[in-house]
Order: sequence, then C-alpha cells, then structure tokens
Amino acid sequence: MSDLQNMPAVPDESIPEIVERHVAEAPDAPCLYYLGVTLTISQINDLANRLANRMRELGIERGDVIGLHLPNSPQYVIGLLAAAKLGCPASGVSPLLKADEIVYQVANAHIRLLISLDQLFAPLASKLDGRLPTVKAVMTTGPIDFLPGWKKWLAGVTGKVPKVELPDLTHIRTVNFWPDVKKANNSRVFEPCRLEDVFMIQYTGGTTGNPKGAELSLHNIMSNVIQNETVSSYDVGKETFATVLPWFHIAGLSALFMGLRKRALMIVVPNPRDVKSFCQAMLKHPPTVLGNVPTLYQMLLEEPLFKKVDFSRLKIAVSGAAPAPVELIRKVEEIIGQGKYCEAYGLTETSPTLTMNPPGRARPGTIGLPLPGTDIRIVDAETGKHEMPVDEPGELIARGPQVFRGYLGLPEESNKALRSFDGKTYFYTGDVAKKDQDGYITICDRAKDMLIVGGYKVFSVEVENKLKELEEIELSAVIGTPDEERPGNDIVNLYVQLSKVGRERGDAAVKEKILAYCRDTMAPFKVPKYIHIVAQIPLTPVGKVDKKALRK
Repeated sequence: MSDLQNMPAVPDESIPEIVERHVAEAPDAPCLYYLGVTLTISQINDLANRLANRMRELGIERGDVIGLHLPNSPQYVIGLLAAAKLGCPASGVSPLLKADEIVYQVANAHIRLLISLDQLFAPLASKLDGRLPTVKAVMTTGPIDFLPGWKKWLAGVTGKVPKVELPDLTHIRTVNFWPDVKKANNSRVFEPCRLEDVFMIQYTGGTTGNPKGAELSLHNIMSNVIQNETVSSYDVGKETFATVLPWFHIAGLSALFMGLRKRALMIVVPNPRDVKSFCQAMLKHPPTVLGNVPTLYQMLLEEPLFKKVDFSRLKIAVSGAAPAPVELIRKVEEIIGQGKYCEAYGLTETSPTLTMNPPGRARPGTIGLPLPGTDIRIVDAETGKHEMPVDEPGELIARGPQVFRGYLGLPEESNKALRSFDGKTYFYTGDVAKKDQDGYITICDRAKDMLIVGGYKVFSVEVENKLKELEEIELSAVIGTPDEERPGNDIVNLYVQLSKVGRERGDAAVKEKILAYCRDTMAPFKVPKYIHIVAQIPLTPVGKVDKKALRK
C-alpha cells in the first residue's frame, strides 16, 4: 500500500532558520504559554542565542550531543534550539530514568552537556558523580525560572516550589542555567545544518533489553512534520496547540516542531497528569489542535473544566501510543465535536507518524491510512518475505522519508530492523497489523506480545480491547508466560486494574464476571487462565501500558 506519489517537497530549512524567519515577520508573536506566562518567538530566539554562546564557553562544539533531562518547559525549547544553532544533535533524557539508566544513555549517545531540572538532578547527583565521563558540565534549571519576580517569591513563600540544594560533587561540573543565560552574549549563533545531518538521537522504550538510540536526521523530522500537515489545514500564526505529550518522546517532539513551523501558540504543562492546569490553560487559549494519548483523554473526561473549554475552533484531536476504545472516542467527541478525534500510529524510528485517520473519514478501531510519501506493506510475521492478503494479519513494514537511518553504534540491530523487501529497504516495525480492502490499517499486537496457545495466535490487544466493555475494569494487560507442559505455547495471564465500580464489587466477584464474559465472547484459547488484580498497572511516560515492567 503506497502513497509515495503525494509527498510534498521538504524545504532545505533548519529549525533555527524557521524561527528566525518568524522573528523577522512577527517578533511579538506568542510562542509558549507556561504557568500563566507567555513567551514570544523573539524572546525564545534571543534566549537560545544566549544559551548557545554560553554553551560555546563551556567547550561545546559542532557535533557534540546535548542531553535534555527536562519536563515540558521553556528550557526544553530553548535548549533544543540552542543545540540546533550550534549544529549539535540533541537527545531527550526521560525525567523518569534512574541513575543507572541515565549513565547508560549519556555514555551511549556520548552526551557532552546535560541540561537538567534541579528537582530531577539533585536526588541523583551523588549516584551520577564520577560516572558521566563524557559530560563537560551539567546545567541545572528550576521550574519557575521564567516567572516574574513576584510569582517566584509567592511560590517560595507558599512552599509550592521547594528550594533545591545540590550536593557537593567531585567529578561533575554544575552551572546554573538562568543566571548564566541572562548575562550571556545574545549575538546570533548559526551553524548550517544539512538535511542529512543527525538532528535528534531519540531512545526507544527498551521493551526488550537496553534502549536503542534511533538516529533521526533533519530530513526525517521535517518530512514527517510536513506529512502531518497534509491531514488538516493549518494557518501560520493562527494555531493554538494543546498537548501534554512529553517532548523527551518523539510524539511530543513532532507536535513541538510542527508548532514552531506554523508559529503556533503552544500550551506547555510540565506535569501531564495535571489535567486541571491543562484545562485552565485551554480555557484561556482555546485550542485548534489537541494531541494526547487515550489515558489522558480519559483523565480529561473526568475533569469538569474540560467540558467548559471552547472547542469551536478545534480542527483535530490526535490520539496515539495505544488503541482508543470506541466508547472513549464517542464520549470525547460529544465535547469536542464529531469527526475530530483521529487515531494515528508511529514509532520512534519513524519520526514518528506513519498513518493517521483523516478528520471526517476516521474509522474507529483503525490507525487510518498511510501519510503521503509512506509505503506500508503487511508481510508474513515468520519470514517477512511474503505480502499478506487483505484482512490477514502480518508484520507491518514501512518505507518513507521519515524512516530513520539506524541505531547509534548498533549495526546488527540496524540491519535487523532495516531490511530489503521487493528490492527496497523497509523498516520492520515488529507490530502485527492487517489492512482492509479500503486500505485502513488495524494494529493487532506487538509481535513479541502475540501469544501462541494450542497453535493458535492470541493477540493481546484484541483481548484487552474486548475487556474495555466491562465497567469494572479501568485498565487491563495480557501477558504470556511459557507453558511448560506444551513447549512453544503460552499461558494467557490477565492483569487488571479495577475501576471504582470494580473496587466496590470486590476482587472475587469481578474475577468471576471476567471469566464468564470471556467464555461468552471469545474463543476458548483466548480466555485467560490466570487473572491478577493489581492496585495499579504501570504505564510508560507517554501513557502506554508498560508490559516490560509487568513481566518483571
């Protein structure tokens, strides 16, 4: 299935050039709305120049990798832009990582400067001291650096933002972001960036083994921004982007780059679970674009302020990272407007979007159609060499300008992921999918999450989606464990997080209802053998069920 012929041209223009063009055209255009403060595009550009000059003083040179260990904040955008001005790739470092995981990523990506939130860095500092030999300096910043003086004072007095003291460190040089940037030279910094240069080193979730650094070029990223823009009409200087997708994840980054390209006002919320603050920001700045994961949409439905937001200008509500139940889509669209909720699909390695449901033509339960310039095939999951017929599941493989160049320092892994099919190089996603006669694609499962029971294939996503019909279940996850009595087969384990209704009815009654429901609605080989009721199912930073954590 190919839509290669409709790929729009990708301008040879870097992110700093886009921002500078906006500064020349509309210097006072609002760019970021953060904790009640609005920063203009010219302020962001000025601060990025100052930071880039300070980074040079710290010994950062073209090609050095900059690590961004931050939640969504103005510092993230300024750090990303400053790195690009210096010709330096950036790498998002998840705020959820533990010390050993940070050590691994810093060494693997050869990070030379780490910009970190003081509240994140302080508890880890002693454990990191002496273990980050590639890092020339760690630049720490506070969450309220950009607030006016009186707001900072109020935050300190009320204790809402505690003062952070870093421990004495022997091997790590620490510098302070805000005072250093304020007094730095603001002369223009600009190192040309070619489209083929590595722009981001983004780490995969590491569902099997260590995370892998996907090398994404400027061409990969800008191609995908332009592909996403074809789904709906976006007007320069007239959009408001409302998303709490984290920028250390490629889905959030994609929205950020698109917002910068369209000179949109972007609502910035550091804590994605703070839906009240998110809704308060949307009440002040009604969105034209929404972007979140299904779990976040569910949380928004439970926040009374969500129903008071003006969605009359909303063009599209993008959802990704996990399948959305049809009932959830219906409830969200009752508030935001019919035909606006559009599920998309992508991966870190594809910058990220491969497919999307077109607004007004969305088919709930599917991930939509390939974006322009994207060629998607469904091939047999065993060998990956034969294309599957319509409605038959197989591995989804993809080709297009958004597909990455390989994993940093991992030639064998790169060769396994990027393989030849039909005489061309495709990315083998590891996702099991099927396509219908109209070209709409449905994800069945991750290949590694697919179970074999009695020789039959069990798609965990199918079972989980079916169980969303039970009001007692808040979240569920199907995990396979080896069946020792039947080698090559799996045992179906179901993990359940109960809803309020489920907790009121009690574990035993819910287990009994689940079993009866599964026996009534599923083939016998799909019925869970063991049901585990847990207080909370772990989630990844972007709201996916963390099956790696569950398996442990």
